[in-house]
Amino acid sequence: MKIEIQSRHFTPDGDLLNFVNKKVNKLLSVDDNLMHADVFLKIEKAESPVNKIAEIRVHASNGGYFAKKQCASFEESTNLTVKAIRKQVLKSKGK
Repeated sequence: MKIEIQSRHFTPDGDLLNFVNKKVNKLLSVDDNLMHADVFLKIEKAESPVNKIAEIRVHASNGGYFAKKQCASFEESTNLTVKAIRKQVLKSKGK
């Protein structure tokens, strides 16, 4: 699966990029029809401690999935976003 990561208002380090790639690639174990993922990492309102946002849009042959979470760290928000998309994929596969 092709993964594009875009960041707004900061430059991500290599560890964060590897973490995001690893987590998003795990979605392939749920459904092989996933083709492309757009990941947006943003920082909103720098004065707030819970300001790290991860948005993931996954394109599949049978449609698409989207989730957005905001947490204190990018790792946590990415984890929750991937879990939300995984839940959506499993729900659509069950239909």
